[in-house]
Amino acid sequence: METTTLSQSHISHLACSACGTTHSAFGPQLLSTCCQLPLEAQYESEEPLPRSILTNRVGTMWRYREMLPVFSDEHIVSLGEGFTPILPLLNLGQKYELKQIQLKDEGQNPTGSFKARGLSMAISKAKEFGVEGCIVPTAGNAGVAMAAYCAKAGMKAVVVMPRHTPKAFKEECYWYGADVQLVDGLINDCAARAKELNASGSLLDVSTLKEPYRLEGKKTMGYEIAEQLNWNLPDVILYPAGGGTGLIGIWKAFKEMQQLGWLPQSIKLPRMVAVQAANCQPLVDTYFGVQENCRNYMGKPTIANGLAVPRPLGEQMMLNVLRQSGGTAISVTEHEMLEGLQELGKNEGLFVAPEGAAVWMAARKLLSSGHINRDEHILLLNTGSGQKYMANVEGKYQL
Repeated sequence: METTTLSQSHISHLACSACGTTHSAFGPQLLSTCCQLPLEAQYESEEPLPRSILTNRVGTMWRYREMLPVFSDEHIVSLGEGFTPILPLLNLGQKYELKQIQLKDEGQNPTGSFKARGLSMAISKAKEFGVEGCIVPTAGNAGVAMAAYCAKAGMKAVVVMPRHTPKAFKEECYWYGADVQLVDGLINDCAARAKELNASGSLLDVSTLKEPYRLEGKKTMGYEIAEQLNWNLPDVILYPAGGGTGLIGIWKAFKEMQQLGWLPQSIKLPRMVAVQAANCQPLVDTYFGVQENCRNYMGKPTIANGLAVPRPLGEQMMLNVLRQSGGTAISVTEHEMLEGLQELGKNEGLFVAPEGAAVWMAARKLLSSGHINRDEHILLLNTGSGQKYMANVEGKYQL
């Protein structure tokens, strides 16, 4: 029988992701005051925290309560997010002679994407700190999730999204009662507009990595991967990286579990692969030395709206994950994403987001280049439901 009895957070402080300078976790924080870069939550416990605490806990991301930052249960704003299934891709595995390939389907979260995790956490902390409203620049899914969780929390929501965002995303935000502002351009243009709209600072800006807690929601994917695979890990994880919070969060979770003793120090951690759209591949270009960094990168729209992030704030954090894990970065064209959508649909009965199709096609390319071996355990992350992207892909199944 499941129980919702939860323990208290073991969060101790926040640390600058660049220099490690300590910041308080007991009041609202945005970027670090030292380097103006993202802050990361740090946890400490005087007593050992055994894996057995998870026995009979509710099947949501909040089962990892001690390693999450909300102080009091009464402030948790939840719609049942997390513990999404890991599905074996048996038909594609047989077709491509792969020993073990699986897909974690984040499209089964509330609001239809992995963004539910991060925004549940960010809005819970905003509620805990007495915030009255939030604002977010978004490529789509984050805006929908923020609007939903703000509605649940009784908070004002202002969503700033590109005008070309598929209609489904806009409509859902309207139904949740959000103030939706449309902007010509990509998410960086939306961020500039959000800054103008919030010049008074009356709203909490929950942009990717500009506050510390969306990352803490996203890292629960890493905890789940380990628990669902019986405390074993894949050889390689492919993740669609726009802002990169999920990629960074999964790696953070693996490191935390090693410190907790939930994973042995000797375990071989997965190679992390960041997958981007060829139309907007700032991380790929930086990783391979085409540019020094993404600060002046100019991207183009893509059918994978979540990958249209030309200047990700967490670029250095993503690069660190790729280098520490022995992974790589790779991009996928629009045509390849459509091919991947078709292949996953026809062979596995999965209608994934274009971002999810991108990771499958990236796996195929890396198999061909030898970066991934057919005998390895491969895990793909699909970050959202394909239903929301109908405006982008409608009628394009005849390749």
